[in-house]
Amino acid sequence: MGVFRFFAQLAICSWYGLRYLAGRIRLIFVRDPEAKRARLAHLRGRTARLAMTRLGATFIKLGQVMSTRRDIFEPEMIAELRQLQDELPAFGEAAVRAIVREELDQELDEAFDSFDPVPIAAASVAQVHRATLGGRELAVKILRPDVRANVMRDAVLLRAGARMGSWHPKLKLSDPVGHLEHFIQGILDQTDLRLEAENNRQFRENFAELEWIVFPELVDELCSERVLTMDYIPGEKVDELPEGDHSLLADRLAHCFLKMCFEDGFLHADLHPGNFSVLPDSHVGVYDLGLAKRLPDDLLEEFIDFSKCMAMGTAADMTEHMQRFHTYMDGVDWETMEKDMASLVGKFRGQTKGELEMGAMFDEMFALGRKYRVRPRTELTLILVGMITAEGVGKMLDPDVDTFAQVAQFITPIVAQRAMARASAS
Repeated sequence: MGVFRFFAQLAICSWYGLRYLAGRIRLIFVRDPEAKRARLAHLRGRTARLAMTRLGATFIKLGQVMSTRRDIFEPEMIAELRQLQDELPAFGEAAVRAIVREELDQELDEAFDSFDPVPIAAASVAQVHRATLGGRELAVKILRPDVRANVMRDAVLLRAGARMGSWHPKLKLSDPVGHLEHFIQGILDQTDLRLEAENNRQFRENFAELEWIVFPELVDELCSERVLTMDYIPGEKVDELPEGDHSLLADRLAHCFLKMCFEDGFLHADLHPGNFSVLPDSHVGVYDLGLAKRLPDDLLEEFIDFSKCMAMGTAADMTEHMQRFHTYMDGVDWETMEKDMASLVGKFRGQTKGELEMGAMFDEMFALGRKYRVRPRTELTLILVGMITAEGVGKMLDPDVDTFAQVAQFITPIVAQRAMARASAS
């Protein structure tokens, strides 16, 4: 079965590779460089999306993880990858009962007072069921059978493709093997629900003093590597809210994200609108905590230096920042990059507060980095991409939200406190 699957996947890759090649040939006749770049990026994204959909759960999840990396992939490709949906057919009740029996050492009917065999969500890694116990409404997340083994098996084909890609002189500069290993590890982390349980406890501790944000409380005795039992959190999705004043909710979501980044140093690395719900009184429920990242202490200093360069520094200051904090390949044309940086900085400084958008600014920064093969640290990328997401959700709730002001207001007292601590220590 494994050999057959491998050759079937190879056939799918070959077919879509030929389709991509045919698309590249048609683009020969496009003369405008920017139009050609955009259409090529769209072709790459669409080909990858279609192929990943056919290749199965591991590849779909890989594409979803890739869609968060604006520093590596162009916006047109990101837009295609974001269309990947991992709503897979549910696995049956017999498999659910077997997993619960193996993991919890008791029968399903003994573990819960009631258990709905029809899941409320079925994705590529796990599915979620409603249950009750002692009058408590629960959500029970159960890992798909053999999902970790499937990821490890599919990773063999992925690594082979990445190594082949690294033979290409230009692709090699993007470190396809290194980035793939990062993506695969992100998927594997989601196949051990004990890691999600640890993340849950850490977030609950970090936000214990804020009553308006809710992380589902675990039922520890009913949690294991393949089963995660927690409170069921009802609520509305952001895009389903009725019209009205949602400015308080926008402020709270921004505060939640900034606290994770700059106060706790522990970030939900997949905080898109689908992973939180709106509760009564503008309370916020956050879940799906399998992907989290502990951020280094010096990241705030790096972000502040980056912000200062963008707000008041010269193009030379920003170029020096990129040389100091970011990774890059040999042979970067720093002089030409500085000229492009001057145009970028001048463009955004010439905009009014109402015109300025953090997402647009960071997207152009990432494009400049891709052009000159300069990569921000992964942790900084998570923050910048998270800010773009937070800004998008914030403007959905409150069109007048000022993300730059929110960031400055949050980090200013933290910076002052750290400066005082350093002064006292010296």
